[in-house]
Amino acid sequence: MRKGELITTACELGVAHPPGYPLFTMLAYLAMRVLPSLSPAHSVNLMSSLLGAAASGALCISVCKLTGPGPGAVLAGGLFAVSRLSWQWSVVAEVFTVNNCFVGLLFFLIASFHCAENATQRRKAACWGALCCGLGLCNQHTLVLYVLVIIPWVLHRLYYCRELSLRGLLSLGLCFLIGFLPYVYLPISSYVNTARWSWGDQTSLSGLLTHLLRTEYGTFSLAKTESSVNLTTMLKAQLDHCLADLTPPVLVLAGTGLLLSLRDRMHGSVSWLLTTMLLVYSLFFAWRANLNVGSPLLLGVVERFWLQSDAAVCVLAGLGLSRTHSELERRLGYGGFWKATSWVITTALMAHMVRTNHRGCDQSRNDVVERFAKEILASIPTNSIILTRGDLPGNSLRYLHYCQGERPDVRLVDQEMMTYTWYVAKLAQHHPGVNFPGLWWDPSHPKGKDTFSLEQFLSRNTERDVFACIGLPDGDPSWKRSFSRWPLGVCDYLVPVQRQFHPEDWARRTRNIYNWSEPYDRFHPKLWEHVANEEMWQARMKTAFFLFDLAGRIQAEGRARLFELSYNLYKELVETHSNYPSNWDKNLALACEKLLRSGHRGYSPDDLLSCSARHFSLYLEKDPGDPQGEAIRSAVTHLLKERDRLHHRQTP
Repeated sequence: MRKGELITTACELGVAHPPGYPLFTMLAYLAMRVLPSLSPAHSVNLMSSLLGAAASGALCISVCKLTGPGPGAVLAGGLFAVSRLSWQWSVVAEVFTVNNCFVGLLFFLIASFHCAENATQRRKAACWGALCCGLGLCNQHTLVLYVLVIIPWVLHRLYYCRELSLRGLLSLGLCFLIGFLPYVYLPISSYVNTARWSWGDQTSLSGLLTHLLRTEYGTFSLAKTESSVNLTTMLKAQLDHCLADLTPPVLVLAGTGLLLSLRDRMHGSVSWLLTTMLLVYSLFFAWRANLNVGSPLLLGVVERFWLQSDAAVCVLAGLGLSRTHSELERRLGYGGFWKATSWVITTALMAHMVRTNHRGCDQSRNDVVERFAKEILASIPTNSIILTRGDLPGNSLRYLHYCQGERPDVRLVDQEMMTYTWYVAKLAQHHPGVNFPGLWWDPSHPKGKDTFSLEQFLSRNTERDVFACIGLPDGDPSWKRSFSRWPLGVCDYLVPVQRQFHPEDWARRTRNIYNWSEPYDRFHPKLWEHVANEEMWQARMKTAFFLFDLAGRIQAEGRARLFELSYNLYKELVETHSNYPSNWDKNLALACEKLLRSGHRGYSPDDLLSCSARHFSLYLEKDPGDPQGEAIRSAVTHLLKERDRLHHRQTP
């Protein structure tokens, strides 16, 4: 869900999240200026598609350099182009496609260096490769794992050819350092400070190093968390991905080509170089990837990084097909037959992948996240402050607000960013009308020097309506002393405790707050579209849940009225939709039971008991793994017995 943030950063010429991605930011900004008739998102997505095509072309040409044109070269480039991950991430604004392009360039330069006929050609390929390595590291740091393998291989080849010299080393080093020039953009952007959205303060050396080394995210880790994943588990997940997305025949071709390379004295070393790069990358990434791949959403985050290794597998498969064809022709003859067979294999594999991946990768009509953000903005009153939390609401709202110019009256303040010491100092000037009571929000020590609590922030901004989207962190409960939280769709309205709450009026206001028609469970759980759709569906029942919870916390005579209102809202939702979240059944069952126990006389006890038992049972059918499953089954049994006793008493 970083796409919205990356586009917004490019729109504003700010600094993206660590390590900054200056090259992508400048390329995206250029794409927006070259294609002004398109929306910012569309123009950057188009740029990514072109770079994805260039990456696939570079892989194809790499194999051409090593084994000549033919089905093997087409397989390497075409296979990568239509593989699920490459296709999926080549149609959106992300840094991975730029990284794919640099991986393809490096493979091409490796092949050019290896096939060079003289020292001049080798030196030229090596210098371009050094520059490419530096530029590539301005985009994605994972490329360093390939660079660390390529450097000793190049130096060994130069030494073997007696072309290694101090002057040559200095030239290569200079080219490598020139590639890092885009990082100069970071301190310049931070110093100018005109971007309404930017991350960090790079005006000092320590701030620049903090950003480059991803200290705020966790250096050499995917996330700043103490959790870890077993190395074997991560490697198995990557292997499962290769088998499912690249298919077993491709892995067989890659392995066959590697074995046949033992006989190829001329080009065999390149295959072993690519294999070493693949192994080093996979092992290191599996060691440092500290996200739980058991979660579909987090698996979707992790698998993007497998693109870099997929490129190596595709090239190895292309080399394998070419070498298998050559070996069969050498041993058995019939060269035309084996070449035709190779073309059939290439065509069949690519056709299979297109057929398998097209539906899932076709994003031409996917505007779910954009509509999600637009619905939220439309529901917020004029001149409000929105406290964003998480990637989904934060990045999507920022894109619409800063790039598309929607709702210029509201102010977007990021909850997590407020906890960094640089946020208020750098971005407060871009939030006119928002009062920050200190230099940063410290949930753990809100009374420290220059820090403030959420309660203090809300108290200083009472002249504006304040909404939290989505939710508030548990670390700072200070706001509960002076403020209440009323549900407004996906967001929460933070109001002073003195303000009176009118349940019926609020239920009417929030009943149809969003115009959302997306079917439930349309998207795969690993996609952010699934998260956005889930949030919109759950937002429909937030008021009912709030009223139910509020009724359970009061002892006044209005308790039965709140339970009744909650029950009616739940019942209306369940009867309106045929496919809905499983927890709606559970909540309706609880609302029926609570309304019955509240002593409300306007409803039939028989109907309420039947409704509660039926929807508890429906919930267990949809979610049989609930830890409270046994307790719910016991409750159903008890409710049915109670209904039978009621029938028995009513029978003359």
